[in-house]
Amino acid sequence: MKELKELTRAEEEVMQILWKLQKGFVKEIIEQMPEPKPAYNTVSTIVRILENKGFVDHKAYGKTHEYFPLITKDRYTRFYLNNMIKGYFNGSFHNLVSFFAKEHKMNAADIEKLLRELKNDKP
Repeated sequence: MKELKELTRAEEEVMQILWKLQKGFVKEIIEQMPEPKPAYNTVSTIVRILENKGFVDHKAYGKTHEYFPLITKDRYTRFYLNNMIKGYFNGSFHNLVSFFAKEHKMNAADIEKLLRELKNDKP
């Protein structure tokens, strides 16, 4: 299995659509994109790059390809957040939470509520 790499903004946009659709042709991916829609060849190139990176694969129907994700959204989210924590918060989850608590002006009651929710989500 290939090592995960961070996606470009355009690649992530395509992956978000494929995660939502679960599978799709380039035309279907473009239909889900906001206006102004990119050119077919642009999206096709991005999908092939994602395939080379190991994020998607395809099933061929003649000359047409239906693409599907190989990497789950959860797996990429974990990878991305771990990289962000390493790069911006010295690898400390505590520093990350502290930053967001301050940034969003969370008070003690908000933090207690969050802790209760986290405890209830544990298996």
